[in-house]
Amino acid sequence: MYQFPKDLYVDVRIEETYNTYYFVKNGDVEADSSVNVTGAIIRVFDGNLWYTGSTNDIDGIQKEIDNLASLATPNPDILNHPTVAAYEVNKAAILTFTGDKDIRNISREQRTALVHHYIDSCVDDSIPEQKLYAASLQTYYRKKQFYSSKGAEIIQDFQSCNCGVFYTFAVNDIPVSGGKYYAGMTFDRLLGHEDEILAERDRYLDYARNAVDVTPGDYTCVLAPVVTAMFTHESFGHKSEADFMLNDKTLQEEWVMGKKVGNDKVSICDNGALINNGYVPYDDEGTKARETWLIKNGILTGRLHDAHSAVTLKEAPTGNSRAQSYLNTPIVRMTNTYMEAGTDNPEDMIKDIRDGIYVYNVNSGTGQSTFTMIPSLCYRIRDGKLCEPLRVNVLTGSVFKTLFDIDAVGTDFELFDTFSCGKNGQSAAVSAGGPTIRVKSLTAN
Repeated sequence: MYQFPKDLYVDVRIEETYNTYYFVKNGDVEADSSVNVTGAIIRVFDGNLWYTGSTNDIDGIQKEIDNLASLATPNPDILNHPTVAAYEVNKAAILTFTGDKDIRNISREQRTALVHHYIDSCVDDSIPEQKLYAASLQTYYRKKQFYSSKGAEIIQDFQSCNCGVFYTFAVNDIPVSGGKYYAGMTFDRLLGHEDEILAERDRYLDYARNAVDVTPGDYTCVLAPVVTAMFTHESFGHKSEADFMLNDKTLQEEWVMGKKVGNDKVSICDNGALINNGYVPYDDEGTKARETWLIKNGILTGRLHDAHSAVTLKEAPTGNSRAQSYLNTPIVRMTNTYMEAGTDNPEDMIKDIRDGIYVYNVNSGTGQSTFTMIPSLCYRIRDGKLCEPLRVNVLTGSVFKTLFDIDAVGTDFELFDTFSCGKNGQSAAVSAGGPTIRVKSLTAN
């Protein structure tokens, strides 16, 4: 497709994106937008330096290649450079979201009608504690092309959509925010959730009315699947991104394959081939997605790589080199990351606890060696039963201690398409998942 210069490595990424966003707060439409952008990034490598340029003039890509090549130093041995040698040469056309599945075929009228239907069905202005409601719908479509001087030719598409209704309640001047948020790869996944949204609204309203403050301390905690998903992503997924290790010899020595890092019940996987929010059949270096087990039965078995980190650590690329858009350089990122289901009954996990916490949902989390989670809704476990809603500001723990402290892993696995991930100033669509798990001890404040 392009005339690539001799004795240099070159790759070209072309992206066509279409985004829409509709947002209503307290009856006022605050956003109603659609944006269509096409652009490309061109990279030239001579073995010492990368030369990079971006353009929205697709017809001018060849000129951009030639301009960048004129800055580089030809290298007859470029194909033997370790990183270049690790780049795969794949040829594929994977267009999954065509015809009736294509989110671009959903009209503005259909999108706005669904939002207002949920408002009409799920918002009750007579609730005195309700101070705010908001509803939104967002769609995102992207078609990507990748070409390299080694011979890669890849065309693939991705799309997602999400819709939600959220509320803020206040009791005794204490605000509580919550609601229900749905996401999927096709528009039909957003339909028919009225009863679930109402149930969630009532759950958070009850929390606002009846929650009591936790007594700070260490508790046995049962984490609902969405909380397990957050823990898996923040606390272990990021630690598995190998670019963190490249300049840290101590971490490399401690983080060796085959090391026991958790309970035998714990297995964690990343797989970009799953058609979920982290769907990346080929990454932004042209590497094919694969199932990468990070932990298997408590043993460290893998990590996530781009070509550079794989070569540096003498491992294989995993298909995890991702960029936010054509304007960004690819970095190591998760895709669909989850803790595998176990064999334990979630209800039985609670029966054995005299005094503990059930974590129903979380607002956010962070994780390195010590992780934090900001719960949005918890319940007290007393004598094996769920009791009053509990106000917990933060849950903390040591990643490695917690992985060993997981003593029950449920059968109720879920993979959530409602996640996005920020790293180094870039955002990426990801999915995270897991079952209900029980942790012997987390610190609640």
